[in-house]
Amino acid sequence: MSDDAQSPQAPEGLSSDQALAVLRGAGEATRLRILALLAGAELNVKDLTQILAQSQPRISRHLKLMAEAGLITRFREGSWVFFRAADSGPEGALARAIVESLDASDLTLARDHARAEAVQTARAEAAQSYFKAHAAEWDSIRTLHVAESQVEAAMDEALGEGPFEFLVDLGTGTGRILELFGPRAAKALGFDLNHDMLAYARMKLERTGLSHAQVRHGDLYNVPLPDEAADVIVLHQVLHFLDDPAIAVAEAARVLKRGGKLLIVDFAPHELEFLREQSAHRRLGFARDQLGRVLESSGLKVDRFHELSPTGEGKLTVSLWLGLKPAAASKKRKENRNVEVAA
Repeated sequence: MSDDAQSPQAPEGLSSDQALAVLRGAGEATRLRILALLAGAELNVKDLTQILAQSQPRISRHLKLMAEAGLITRFREGSWVFFRAADSGPEGALARAIVESLDASDLTLARDHARAEAVQTARAEAAQSYFKAHAAEWDSIRTLHVAESQVEAAMDEALGEGPFEFLVDLGTGTGRILELFGPRAAKALGFDLNHDMLAYARMKLERTGLSHAQVRHGDLYNVPLPDEAADVIVLHQVLHFLDDPAIAVAEAARVLKRGGKLLIVDFAPHELEFLREQSAHRRLGFARDQLGRVLESSGLKVDRFHELSPTGEGKLTVSLWLGLKPAAASKKRKENRNVEVAA
């Protein structure tokens, strides 16, 4: 094999016009301050107006120009739009280089970051209030099954040490899975429909310094990611809340790369009817073969199944399914919508 064949492909670069557009996007005092702030946190327009003491129209104009230049990315979460510094591509590399060249002791930037911490603290307090309001409910469910540490140890063993290129947590809730497995992933992304839970998860990830682990508002039936984007996907204690778990599994399989892993953690069949009304459980657990058929009909092979059974009557057994996506497409793949998942 020639030396040329062995050498890695050169990374894509910017044309001179593109580089000038990016530099112009950062080449103004307020925009440079915004870029420095967004390099360390996800903020919305309201946050930035409070931090920079400037009007909403002015901040919005700056953000529009920066987004067009590729310096920052935006994503909608309900009625809010959050922004963060671009973290991929040549534009992202140049944005990082600009921020890294700044003097951290600069008085203006230091004041901006101090105000940003105050804004984030207020947001974190609101998220904590929501969490505390529901903590008793979650704690009562935890007492019904084995310790979370045992479940997480089993998940750790099933997924392996990694490293992972892109980990996706569907129904991320408090962001615990991102916190647990994010350190072994180059990029980690969690989706949830509950805005309060997303606020709490974002606060936790910011406090732990996992800047590459992010959360987004998203529907498990229609995940806003392209086909075969992630090499690891987790559905942790999510399926029992859904009307149609099979569709969610099929959607996860769509997003999973060839050779990737889908880990599902949920309850085995049980008869605790009070969980339907008390905790909005739509399904009272899943049998081994039941989810096994769903995984297979979604084009995945069941590689591992494990049960964690607690001692005591009326307790919940936690089950783990690990599905693998074959390197080649299966000719026997069926439509997951046709798979019945009985309650």
